[in-house]
Order: sequence, then structure tokens, then C-alpha cells
Amino acid sequence: MNALDGELRDGRHVMSVRVYYEDTDFSGIVYHANYLRFMERGRTNHLRLLGAQHRALFEEASAQTPGFAFVVRSMQIEFLKPARMDDVLVVVTGPQDVKGASIVLQQRILRRDELLVEAHVRVAFVCNGRARPIPKPLRTAMRADQERAGR
Repeated sequence: MNALDGELRDGRHVMSVRVYYEDTDFSGIVYHANYLRFMERGRTNHLRLLGAQHRALFEEASAQTPGFAFVVRSMQIEFLKPARMDDVLVVVTGPQDVKGASIVLQQRILRRDELLVEAHVRVAFVCNGRARPIPKPLRTAMRADQERAGR
């Protein structure tokens, strides 16, 4: 596992991000759209680590639905407190609901124990631009994460 990718912990993906000058606006706080970048990185690394630990799973999913992808279908987001330059943030991504062709993820951005941003993200599984059922082995792995996160 690469430290840059974060880690899977109790069914959730946990990843640290440092806030750089380029992430902030003129007042030195994180520009709101950059939180979306941090969360995208969390979702991507969550899938990477799920695939790295279950390589055969992703190979089977690719065989069943070549060219598959996950795309954001909708997002509800609450900006609660600002982050500032040089803060070290933690992006936590966990499955909330796994369905046939989509998954709802809860994402939280924290500074130490302080909740800054919370989002609920519906991600659809698509192949050739059309929604498709998530292949069973991949859906099973995601549900296992959901169960571990629910403990």
C-alpha cells in the first residue's frame, strides 16, 4: 500500500491531504470547489485500494463489463467550517448504500476531530455511457466494506 493512497480502516477509506497555497482563495482559506477535488481523490483511492486488495475482483468486473467506469450522479454537500493553508486534513470515505447500479458514499473532511465538510455522493456504474449493474463480485466487496463501516 502506498501512503499517498491512504488506507482502508474498518470499512472506510482514510486519506490525509495537506492544504497548499494553490488550494486557497485570496483570504487563505480553501476555495469551496477544491473540497470536491479532495473528495474525488478519496473516492479514487478507495477504489484503488479495494482493487489492490482484490485484484481478481476488478479483473472479473472488467471481463464482464469492459470499459466500465464510476461517475458521480449526484452530491449533497455541507460546508461547515473552513480549512486554511498548511492545514492537514483527513478525507474519510465510506459506503452508505450499495445498490444494483449505484453506490452512495458518505465523505467527511476533518481537521483533527473537527468536521469541516460532509457530503453524500451517489456514484453510478456505467459501461459505454449507460448505467449497468455493478458486477456481483465488486458489489459484494463494496457491501462487505459497508458492513464493516456499520459496526
